[in-house]
Amino acid sequence: MSSLSSRSHANGLLFQTIFLGIIIFFVTGCQRPASTELYHKFPDKTWARFNLLSFEIPVINIEKPYDVILFARFTPVFAYEKLSFNMVMNTPGGEERINQYDMSVKTKTGTFLGGCILDSCQQSIILKKELHISKAGVLKIEVENLTPRLTTEGVMGVGIWMVQSDK
Repeated sequence: MSSLSSRSHANGLLFQTIFLGIIIFFVTGCQRPASTELYHKFPDKTWARFNLLSFEIPVINIEKPYDVILFARFTPVFAYEKLSFNMVMNTPGGEERINQYDMSVKTKTGTFLGGCILDSCQQSIILKKELHISKAGVLKIEVENLTPRLTTEGVMGVGIWMVQSDK
């Protein structure tokens, strides 16, 4: 009888260990990649031409690359097909990357391309896919509005998402 009791106790421990392993696998496997979101809101829904936006993103994990995405939220007042901007990115390791972008916002007929909820529409553009950061620290991104007007009406705010790449 004691060997039957110890065998069933061992089977119970084996079942508990396997069950716990499956739970740990699902909990760690289903987590979203690490991400950061920073957002500059414009209270008057206007982005001034010379209002340079600065984003400072702490980077701790450098083992995986990141996707860096700029997003903007618009009102129906936004009058242009695209939002032109310049981006300067400085990595903690000292690399500097400079690019000019044109974010498509509306069709030629004036329909928003991004998702809209009530009178707020959002659009995004990838600034850098699979950015490898060589050193932990602060990733600095500056964004300058290049729309050829002193003010760009209809911009609720501009933000940065930084998400670990799938690779």
